[in-house]
Amino acid sequence: MFESAEIGHKLDKARYKREEPKLRRALLEAQYELLKKPESSVLVIVGGVDGSGKGETVNLFNEWMDPRHIRSVAFGPPTNYERERGEMWRYWQSLPGKGRIGIFFASWYTDPVVSRVTGRMGRAAFARSLERIRRLEFMLAAEGIVLVKLWFHLSKKAQRDRFRKLSANKRTAWRVTRQEWKNHKSYDKFRDVSEDALRETSTGAAPWHVIDGSDNEYRSLTAGRILLDALRHRLDGEKTVIPAVAPVAAAPLDGRNILRALDYKRTLTRAKYDERLDELQAKLAYLSRGKAMRNRSLVLCFEGMDAAGKGSTIRRITQALDSRHYRVIPVAAPTEEERAQPYLWRFWRHMPGHGQVAIFDRSWYGRVLVERVEKFASEIDWMRAYQEINEFESQLVESGAVVVKFWMAITPEEQLKRFKARADTPHKQFKITAEDWRNRKKWPAYERAVCDMIERTSTDPAPWHLIAATDKLHARIEVLEKLTKALS
Repeated sequence: MFESAEIGHKLDKARYKREEPKLRRALLEAQYELLKKPESSVLVIVGGVDGSGKGETVNLFNEWMDPRHIRSVAFGPPTNYERERGEMWRYWQSLPGKGRIGIFFASWYTDPVVSRVTGRMGRAAFARSLERIRRLEFMLAAEGIVLVKLWFHLSKKAQRDRFRKLSANKRTAWRVTRQEWKNHKSYDKFRDVSEDALRETSTGAAPWHVIDGSDNEYRSLTAGRILLDALRHRLDGEKTVIPAVAPVAAAPLDGRNILRALDYKRTLTRAKYDERLDELQAKLAYLSRGKAMRNRSLVLCFEGMDAAGKGSTIRRITQALDSRHYRVIPVAAPTEEERAQPYLWRFWRHMPGHGQVAIFDRSWYGRVLVERVEKFASEIDWMRAYQEINEFESQLVESGAVVVKFWMAITPEEQLKRFKARADTPHKQFKITAEDWRNRKKWPAYERAVCDMIERTSTDPAPWHLIAATDKLHARIEVLEKLTKALS
């Protein structure tokens, strides 16, 4: 894969001086065009061997274009704060919004490659990491991010010669570190592992571009042209091609589904409720403050039909928690800032660290529920969301999070009863809106969406708990029982 970058590409300085101003002007024009119609963003992934001109090229991009609208991020080893929130959390925080350009040094490729070279990661784990990267990049491309992946290469001899030249000059010796000389001794291994990584992650949506870094002029113009081509390809109307999805599975022929199979007649007396509530809140208070929480976090997800009792159930949970260590995140329509980012960005930003609790009153499942039913998202987008959500939750669990998901289920008859009660009670009238009544008319479509959601996203790391919530007392106790069991 690197052979073509080891043949000694060279560009004479006269040609560079002729072409550089034109390329610079074209890049700046494309950047401002991207800003004027912010439908996409651009993320440049910069990788390659030490000494191949990665930093010089990124500095040049910032010189050629307007640096106010470019964000360059160099990732070092993750901090404890970052590690507690999942492997990909820190990258999500730095994604460029629509109309912007982001540049990542040492991106999500660095740790798998270095870990594989040093023996900390086996072949199977390396393959899993690359598969996760492929899925992430496919999702980002589908969300409108143009991925430009640049790999700067040097042959072993060219790298050694460059290191020696830099080290021999007092003014440039600082540019070659002991770690880079150490890496040079493992050049062959780095080359083989990097080649595997590039081969497995160079896709139609996010291809790799390998650039010979031995000649400054050739490297600079080549990288600039690749970036310009990617910008113009998107600005001139070309969209990322996302494969067509299979048709939605048909509803069961007998009309029976997992929601209708719940027992909605289960009730609890007030006396028994009060007794169990005290017991379970005491247990939750103990578990949420125990030693085990020092190395894990808790993510609660509440979904359900309107008036199913999500809010009152959440209050029974927070009564047992330390207010310094939990947050309730109500999820409504996305803000302009959130619309400028990939869908899951606004949920990643709220993920808790160890010892913390995040409670989502509605959640990332809006993509496959309200956005599906109301056609706010295309079928292609919500169909791919199932896998993306499973991957998202899997990463949370791997980082130490306990993910507990509840669907608060009621019948159409019970919902109507609660709607009328809210409308007739002055201090509860704010809870009922015209949108609630409109959503009620689409009950069958929402029910179908919920059943598909449960079928496709109830996984071993993050299963769904279906709570028959016709009786609010019973529902609250069952939620607390499931929650304390998950933490035990």
